Formats: sequence, structure tokens, C-alpha cells
Amino acid sequence: MKLQPIYIFLAISVVGLLFAWANTPKISTYEIVAKESQNSNDDYDKMMDVLTHPRCMNCHPSDHIPKQGDDSHPHYFGMARGEDDHGFEATNCNTCHQSENNLNSGVPGAPHWALAPASMAWEGLTRAEIAERLLDKSTNGNRSHKELVEHMTEDDLVLWAWEPGIHANGEQRTLPPVSKEDFKKAVENWFANGAVIPSK
Repeated sequence: MKLQPIYIFLAISVVGLLFAWANTPKISTYEIVAKESQNSNDDYDKMMDVLTHPRCMNCHPSDHIPKQGDDSHPHYFGMARGEDDHGFEATNCNTCHQSENNLNSGVPGAPHWALAPASMAWEGLTRAEIAERLLDKSTNGNRSHKELVEHMTEDDLVLWAWEPGIHANGEQRTLPPVSKEDFKKAVENWFANGAVIPSK
């Protein structure tokens, strides 16, 4: 029986496709997992670069004393945590820190300005220890992963870090080393990939 040209063409095409597939470099499962792990580590590193920057760390002290400046010196005027993380009755945080930056005095401000709760003290901890506290409901305000993502990417006080205003001398406060959008993306990706803390 004589084969029709169309059948010959199809047969040659199938053989060609099989040959091309056989000679295409295959990506192993190990390589895929390794790449995903590297991406997750990159997201973790970006996130931690922000969380360990003074704009964040100054409000997460381990000694109940808020810090100021890039050198994280103790807050002027003897300020301390107080009973509700807002200082003392006569020197409440909101006495000076309003809902937005004061460009005349240089006093920073954002909605619900306060120290992070004592359970969220990060000062002096390693990046891995901070991540562990972040994920532990007993030290993160009883937040789920979804609630943590929302807090870290939507809370006005957290996002203040990228709009920190000026010092009293008129100089701009330094920004975190990662852009706001890249930070948000890193947080979302890290949690979406299981919030894995890289091994040492």
C-alpha cells in the first residue's frame, strides 16, 4: 500500500519532535527545588535587610527604651516603654509623635505611633532569631501568616519606614536598603513559599 504524502510528513514530524525532546537538556527535580530554595532565601534576605534596619529596629528594643537615629541611640528625654507601649502618662508617645511627620520640628509621625510590644523585642537577636519570633504566635501578637503579611505590607506605621521625614537639622532620614515595593513582594513570596528560615 502506497503511503500518502501527508502520512509521510506526519511521521517525519513526529520522529523529529521525539529526537528534539530526547536531546533537550532536562532540569532535574533537585535543580527545581534548589532554584525555589534560592528564590526563597533571596526573599528572606530582602525582608530581613529591612527588619534589621534602624527604621524598624529602633521600635523593637530589648531594654524597653526606644532608640533614635541610624546609630540607634536611646530616645532623648528619658523615654521608655511604659505600661501600654506608649510611654508614660505625662510623656506619652503621641504628645510629640502625631499621625504624620512634622516637617517643622523634624519629629517623625505615623498612625498609632508606639513601641512594638515587648514580646516582639528584636534588638540584639540574629536574623534567624528575629524570624523565629516573627512566626511564633506567642511573640507576634497572635498573628497568622496571612495577618503577618497584611501587617508588614499594609500597616501605616510599618510603611512609615519609607517616608521617615527629616531630622531636626533638615537632613533626610535614611531609608531601608530595599524599596517598599520590593519589600512587599519579598514578604509575600517568602510566606507563600512556606516561610522557611534558611539553615545556618
